[in-house]
Amino acid sequence: MKNAMNLFQEPPKTAELRQRLQAFMNEHILPNEAQVAREAAAQGSFGPEGWGHCPTVERLKALARAQGLWNLFLPHSPRVPEGLSNFEYAPLCEVMGRVHWASEVFNCAAPDTGNMETLDRYATEAQKDRWLEPLLRGEIRSAFLMTEPEVASSDATNIQCEIRREGDEYVINGRKWWSTGAGSQHCALFIVMGKSNPEAARHQQQSMILVPADSPGVKVERALSVFGFNHAPHGHMEVSLTDVRVPVAHLLLGEGRGFEIAQGRLGPGRIHHCMRSIGAAERAFELMCQRLASRHAFGRAVAEQGVWHERIAEARCLIEQARLLTLKAAWMMDTVGNKAAQAEIAMIKIVAPSMACKVIDWAIQAHGGGGVSEDFPLAFSYADQRTLRLADGPDEVHRQALAKLELLRLGLRHKPVHTPITRGC
Repeated sequence: MKNAMNLFQEPPKTAELRQRLQAFMNEHILPNEAQVAREAAAQGSFGPEGWGHCPTVERLKALARAQGLWNLFLPHSPRVPEGLSNFEYAPLCEVMGRVHWASEVFNCAAPDTGNMETLDRYATEAQKDRWLEPLLRGEIRSAFLMTEPEVASSDATNIQCEIRREGDEYVINGRKWWSTGAGSQHCALFIVMGKSNPEAARHQQQSMILVPADSPGVKVERALSVFGFNHAPHGHMEVSLTDVRVPVAHLLLGEGRGFEIAQGRLGPGRIHHCMRSIGAAERAFELMCQRLASRHAFGRAVAEQGVWHERIAEARCLIEQARLLTLKAAWMMDTVGNKAAQAEIAMIKIVAPSMACKVIDWAIQAHGGGGVSEDFPLAFSYADQRTLRLADGPDEVHRQALAKLELLRLGLRHKPVHTPITRGC
């Protein structure tokens, strides 16, 4: 019980940062939401040079860094002494999640957060100096190339991208898609997962390697839209790698250790995604209630209709349940480690995006035709959350993993359980 009670005591450090972060959101993020949407829309079609950055976001980045609201996510790193634990960071991540681009302003956006954690945990000092430091300064962006169009990437052992050693170089051939962030002109680094030894044991066949985005043979083929949204200026891209050559020193950790790296990378990222989902749901809930209270139909406020009483009450319950479960998972990751928190991590990935989709859907319904338009943030938010039911592993894979863990816990299963490694943003 004593440990459980810790979940209800917000760390003083978090409380102070959350107040400052919320003030920044109110003063700088929310008032600029429409302007950033216009700047992103002005990017137009994806071209050979990629999308540029939104000037407003760049301006706000400098302001956030000057206020010390920067690189909050990376715990236990000598290069980021201000980094918070998962439990400390989770409430801040929720605040950022209320606006889909806000986390970038604080240098806390996916996929860079996961890539920075990967570099901090697994890269050599030389690799960190070249790639991690400019990422921490916000000078470059990065992408994570894992999912492939030709195979069921919900099982990462299916990956076919070839990483073949030739002398002092690795030669890479393959095609990736849903490579989030690869559309930016400022994307300088790809972390690529591929198969380096098809003859090895199933989970030792894969490796991860650092590929400069401007390497000969790298081509960003096209942008992939999500329900019609292109997510400029970073986007989700299809990337081909044709006889791409990089030095042997660009390999992360060692041959055959890609699966191990992916397990370490995706755990914290799932916490971040889920807390942002809760933030998105909270904002949709508030917009829903405001709309219901301001609209009248059949002689009374829509908020007074019985069906909406039920939905308001259920939405509040669903949000609170998801938040508590996510905080528990974050706390366990900090105290007993990612492996011991496997079940909780799987649960939040199942629960949080589905909850957000339901709450946002009700908010859309409350707004009528306006809900599916771009006059409100709900349509984009729904597309974002619906995508998250696939990113970092589809619901079905996490349900399967959770069921196996429960059977093992009850002594009804004896085989080892592997954390599912699937597409990561």
